[in-house]
Amino acid sequence: MTDTTILTERRGHILTVTINRPEARNAVNAAVHVGIGTALETAENDPEIRTVIITGAGDKSFCAGADLVALSRGESLYPDDPAQQAWGFAGMVAHPISKPIIAAVNGFAFGGGCEIALMSDIIIAADHAQFGLPEVKVGLFAAAGGAFRLAQQIPRKLAMEYLLTGDPIPAARAAEFGLVNHVVPLAELMPTAIALADKIAANAPLSVQASKRVALGIQDGRIAADAPYWEHNTLERSALMRSEDAREGPRAFAEKRKPEWKAR
Repeated sequence: MTDTTILTERRGHILTVTINRPEARNAVNAAVHVGIGTALETAENDPEIRTVIITGAGDKSFCAGADLVALSRGESLYPDDPAQQAWGFAGMVAHPISKPIIAAVNGFAFGGGCEIALMSDIIIAADHAQFGLPEVKVGLFAAAGGAFRLAQQIPRKLAMEYLLTGDPIPAARAAEFGLVNHVVPLAELMPTAIALADKIAANAPLSVQASKRVALGIQDGRIAADAPYWEHNTLERSALMRSEDAREGPRAFAEKRKPEWKAR
């Protein structure tokens, strides 16, 4: 892991975590996984950190999701350490912490990037941002929580449309559904996120953390209600990843051509 893959900055009681791979649209590889997961562990265990902001470098991409080019080369997107693997994709999606997390979405949040946003407690989006789960377009499915969390966070019929088409959701439309808290011009994105983080951090920290744990059902670092979803998720993913289509999708993406689906 390079020192600059994930940037962290402390400002008062706020920890800002930035995915710093703009040349790869801030896509997630193993280094990003370790960096985000480690930052969340730091936040959870440091009483002086009361709020976390997660964002992406640049003004185009919050996070493009899994690094499909790396995947097509046979690289693992997960670290070797089993404890770090248990954090889930990007070190975050199965890694609930008691400290509130604000996603400052500075561009498109697709695939795993959308799933990072879905795992966050509050979303502030730049007005040009978009959200989407396009995995079905590349022979995969939203296996990092998106397949169940999108249906939990917006009306189910709308979730099914976006989940099954893979089409993007513009920030303004996402705000209409209640998926996004505030939509602001890009120049106001981080100031808005910081102001909200400061407002939360001004409250009694143990009260804030208890409120989050009760609201989400977090006990012993897990969300109990998510367990059956993850179990089903694992079964479906294991079956799908053995298919020809799951190999064809990332390969076609890397080769910049239309995939040829075989439904096998």
